[in-house]
Amino acid sequence: MLNTLKHLFPFPGKVLDYHAPGGIGVRIDSHLYNGYIVPPHYDSLIAKLIVRANDREDARVRLIRALEEMVVSGIDTNLEMHIELLSDKNFISGDFDINYLETKLKNLN
Repeated sequence: MLNTLKHLFPFPGKVLDYHAPGGIGVRIDSHLYNGYIVPPHYDSLIAKLIVRANDREDARVRLIRALEEMVVSGIDTNLEMHIELLSDKNFISGDFDINYLETKLKNLN
């Protein structure tokens, strides 16, 4: 289950281990590296993961695989939150609107 308090706040600390996902259709833009110190006041977008595929479902599956392959230890991340959102039945079916994330997070509290 999503924990909004855990996943939506900054996570300062030292990155102990970092492994970026790779493969066809997977790109990551980040300045993270092993030993990097994430300061307490920073842009919360410390890594941007982008996937590309022939259709939405292939992209969704590829993104989940990339998120599962990604390793960031030493600081909390929101990797699991993204996997859970991508695995949500309403997201998979396309039965959502612009308020999807706000509504889903609100229903968890």
